[in-house]
Amino acid sequence: MSIWRLLGTRRWLGYLALVIAFAIACSALGTWQLNRRAEALTEIARIDANYDASPTPVVDALPDRAAFDPDQRWLVVALGGRYLADEEVVIRNRPYQGASGFQVVTPFLLEDGTVFFVDRGWVAQGSDGEPAEYAAPEAGQVEIAVRLKAGEGTIAGRTSVGNQLATIDLAELADRVGEPSYTGAYGILIQTGADASEAPLAASRPARDEGPHLSYSLQWFVFALIGFVGFGWALRQDWRTLNADDPAERERADAERERRRAAKARTDAAVEDEILDRSR
Repeated sequence: MSIWRLLGTRRWLGYLALVIAFAIACSALGTWQLNRRAEALTEIARIDANYDASPTPVVDALPDRAAFDPDQRWLVVALGGRYLADEEVVIRNRPYQGASGFQVVTPFLLEDGTVFFVDRGWVAQGSDGEPAEYAAPEAGQVEIAVRLKAGEGTIAGRTSVGNQLATIDLAELADRVGEPSYTGAYGILIQTGADASEAPLAASRPARDEGPHLSYSLQWFVFALIGFVGFGWALRQDWRTLNADDPAERERADAERERRRAAKARTDAAVEDEILDRSR
């Protein structure tokens, strides 16, 4: 039986279908990892372009208060106005260096009468489940700078309790304030000097790390290739077993064994003579 005829049997066609399905799944996972790497590289590009940029007036950066371009993530904007301390809220279940606590979000009344929401930083959770003590916002007219991030929206089943919110839902925050507000993005306060070491604690700089996605994708593509290699090896072994009594195949196998024995039987003297012949 020829190897192609063996491949055309129902059993081996079934194996081939399984290998193809396995390869498709591996290729899909490899492509997914490449897409995740592309997203990580895009985020790194945003950090490089926006994180340390000079402040832009908020009215220029966000002409539409309800819109936000993802490429503006981490963009530094300048705000002038005063904090609405009485409208301050905290966002629960926020991690920071292995601990759980709250993000402090304070509405900021701009000079044009609109409200922008400022994440002033993280505070630890006290033993009573409430936020630990932290500094109040500056009083009076102030000039601050923040880095933009998109609002988080809502999470099903998670509701607000008093001044504790589940997410930074800008629409809910705007309803609480009752004033025209920016609902497309909020800002992470840029803290400097002594303020950066006091609660609320400043957010850490985002890591410029693309992750292991490239190596993972290559591994998935190699797995797909290995599937076909393994299939070919198993097919050949089955074919050789079925043709073990074929004289032509037996002769070929004997010749192969003889060649291997001859290669092993080469003496040191023969090897030395061969080297000397090549050097002449």
